[in-house]
Amino acid sequence: MYVKAFFVGGMFCLIGQLLIDRTKLTPARILTSYVVAGVVFSALGLYQPLADWAGAGACVPLTGFGHNLAKGIREAAAKDGLLGAFTGGFTAASAGLCAAVFFGLVIALIFKPKDKGK
Repeated sequence: MYVKAFFVGGMFCLIGQLLIDRTKLTPARILTSYVVAGVVFSALGLYQPLADWAGAGACVPLTGFGHNLAKGIREAAAKDGLLGAFTGGFTAASAGLCAAVFFGLVIALIFKPKDKGK
C-alpha cells in the first residue's frame, strides 16, 4: 500500500513539476487545475477507483480535495436536492478548509513575511 501511495502521489508531483518547468502557468493556476481535475475525474467516475487503489497517494493531494468536494456535492444533492448541490461541498470539505485557515493563521502570526525582491 505504501508503494502504491508513494507512486501515485509522486506522479502528481511529477506532473506539477513538469507544468512548472515547461509551461508559463503560475503555481496558483496549477494548484487550481489540480482541484478542478479532481472534480472532473470524480464526476466521470474515474477518481474513486484510483483513490481505492492508491489510498493516501490519491486522497491527500489537491486532486483528492476536488474529489472530496464532488463526492460531497453528489451525496448532498441526492439527499437534499438543489440545496444540497450548494452545501454538500462545504460539508464534505469543512475539516480540510478549517485546518487550512487555522494553520495559515498560526503561521502568519509566528513568522514575519518578507518581499521576494528584498
